[in-house]
Amino acid sequence: MGLRALLREDLAAHGGDWTRPGFRAVAVHRFGVWRMGVEPKILRAPLSILYRWAYRKVRNGYGVELPYDAKLGRRVVFEHQSGIVIHGCCEIGDGCVIRQGCTLGNKTLDRPFDAPKLGRNVNVGAGAKLLGAITLGDGAAVGANAVLTRDVPAGGLAVGVPAVLKERRPA
Repeated sequence: MGLRALLREDLAAHGGDWTRPGFRAVAVHRFGVWRMGVEPKILRAPLSILYRWAYRKVRNGYGVELPYDAKLGRRVVFEHQSGIVIHGCCEIGDGCVIRQGCTLGNKTLDRPFDAPKLGRNVNVGAGAKLLGAITLGDGAAVGANAVLTRDVPAGGLAVGVPAVLKERRPA
């Protein structure tokens, strides 16, 4: 899928509002991934300078740290942006929602490449911390301010500090 098509889809996922910081963070991420495919490297250089400027503007201005080397699915939404930190080795599946104050990162300096993998349609509550090489199954949910260091099965709900699995009640 091309850059324009992905951006159109992301814009729709963010309510069609191109001024939302969450959309802008995703757009900068998509641009960063796209520019890495530009050959030769001499043509990529000015694009890399533009990407680094936009990345820092999004990180410092909106509080969303989303490096281009993180794997981002389609229609990912960053709600109520501020204080969101995503590890570069993190994988986020299609249709995920990540809210303010979330950290998806490694647990220790001894294992710098360990990062969470989120399945499709995962819902991460405000202030949640997902740490280490953990996997969240499709449709999983993480409660607000939860500290999660272990896997969550598909459709599971993790809440608390440290997070424990709870039974999901139907809506």
